[in-house]
Amino acid sequence: MSETPSAIPNHVVIIPDGNRRWARSRGLDPWKGHEAGAKTMKELIRAARDLGVRELSLWGSSLDNLKKRPLNESRELLRIYFEQFRELSESEELVQDQVHVRFIGRWREQFPSPLKKLLLEIEEKTKDYSGHYLNFFIAYSGVDDMLQAFKSVAEASLRPRDISEETVKRHLMSHEVSPVDLLVRTGGDAHLSAGFLMWETADSQLVFSDKLFPDFNKESLKEAIEEFSRRERRYGK
Repeated sequence: MSETPSAIPNHVVIIPDGNRRWARSRGLDPWKGHEAGAKTMKELIRAARDLGVRELSLWGSSLDNLKKRPLNESRELLRIYFEQFRELSESEELVQDQVHVRFIGRWREQFPSPLKKLLLEIEEKTKDYSGHYLNFFIAYSGVDDMLQAFKSVAEASLRPRDISEETVKRHLMSHEVSPVDLLVRTGGDAHLSAGFLMWETADSQLVFSDKLFPDFNKESLKEAIEEFSRRERRYGK
């Protein structure tokens, strides 16, 4: 990899759009795109650490993805999840780089028992690591996250004057996640989806790539970070 960009974001989010379109353009079944995307994801996880990114978040699926997609595709997606996360659990890099892995969303309500068990084991294995942070958002919606946070705050019976930004943050599913410096969406569509991490992306820089996710490689990530490093973050000043 060529020279490192001058300013490295602490927390990078990638919304990996375009797996299915990548497969369709090649006459392949949709899950072949997810398989290609899984390989890209492994490359980007390693590349982000090499570049100095301390926290990386990846949106694996929305809250409705598994419910609304054809049964065969959903089954294949669950298979890919199991294979990829089993490989992650056995990776020596988790220990070497002290990577704290988090799975955020309603996957406990949607995933079969063997996959849930695997994800819980990874979380338990890495819970005390603090070298890097790797977040997977699975069966996740930012709108759902905010709604459940508001309900949780209401159930706490707090006085209005006692409710602060910190109060809301504590009640989010994503309460452990740091503010997002750079959000990258692949696939050519310049928009966000389902209120993804709306609290943590309040001051994020956004980069939209025309590349479908399987084609978004480590050099693409470096280019996005270079774009970030060229921008001035004013925070309303």
